[in-house]
Amino acid sequence: MSRPLSLAALTVLELTPPEQVRCAAEAGYTHVGLRLIPATPNEAQHDLVGNTPLRQELERQLADTGIRVLDVEIFRMRPDTHVPDLEATVAAAAALGAAHLLVAGNDPDPARLVHTFGDFCELAGRYGLTADLEFMPWTDAPDLKRAADIVAQVGRDNAGVLIDPFHLSRSQSRLADIAQVPPGRLHYMQFCDVPAALPPTMDDILAEARAERRFPGEGELDLIGLLRAMPAGIPLSLEVPTHTLARTMGATERARHALEATRRLLAEVDKAPLRRTMVGAA
Repeated sequence: MSRPLSLAALTVLELTPPEQVRCAAEAGYTHVGLRLIPATPNEAQHDLVGNTPLRQELERQLADTGIRVLDVEIFRMRPDTHVPDLEATVAAAAALGAAHLLVAGNDPDPARLVHTFGDFCELAGRYGLTADLEFMPWTDAPDLKRAADIVAQVGRDNAGVLIDPFHLSRSQSRLADIAQVPPGRLHYMQFCDVPAALPPTMDDILAEARAERRFPGEGELDLIGLLRAMPAGIPLSLEVPTHTLARTMGATERARHALEATRRLLAEVDKAPLRRTMVGAA
C-alpha cells in the first residue's frame, strides 16, 4: 500500500475546505487535512460542524474526488478547556472520515494538561480517532521529549506524538530522541523544510512557522534522516505555508510543488545513509 500523502490546511489556507479538497485532488494528493477550529483569532471560521451548506459542499467534494481526510485540527488543551464542549467537532471529524486529531498543549499546569489531554483522548477514542500532541516551542509541550512524556503519562492507546520537522529543528530536539518514542505512538507526521539558522526570537520562529517555510528538500534539514528514523510508510501531512510565494503562485501550483518535492525525497530514502542529527538542531 502506498504511503498516504496529505495536503495540510495551512499550506493553502486562503482556500475554503471544499476548495482545499479540490486543490488536493488536482495536485495529486491522496488525503487532505482540515482545520475545523481556527488556530488564531484572525483566521476564517468555516461552519462545518452540523448539517451546514458548507459541510454539504465539503462532503460532495470528498465524494467526487475520492480524497480522504487524514487529520482535523486544532484542538487546544487550555486551562479552561472543557472536553465535552469539543464533542460536536470530534463527531464532525469522524463523520468526515478523519483518522487523527491534532492537539496543542497550551496549559502551563503540567498535571492539568495531562488530565485534560487524557480526557480528550478518551473522547477521541469513542469515535475511533487518535489524538496526536504536536510539540511546538512556544507551547507548553515545547519539544519532543516533553510531548513524549505527556503522552506516556496519559497512557491512552490512541494518544500519539506528532512530529513536524520545523518544530523538531526550532525546539532543538534531535533525531536520536525519536528512538525513545514507541513506534505505536507515531501515527502520522507533518513535513516541510526550513533554513538551518534559528530565528533570533520566539516571535520570529512563530512567524516563520505560520508563513514562511520551505518546500521539502529546498531547505537545510536532514529530512531523509528524519524519514528513516520514523516508522516505515508513516503518512505525511505536507504543511508548507509560503506567504511570499503565494503572491505570485496559485494554491494548486504550490501544493503540486510541495508534493513533487516530497516524492523526490521519498525516492532517496532507501539510498541515503541515516544521519544522527538534523542540521539546525542541537
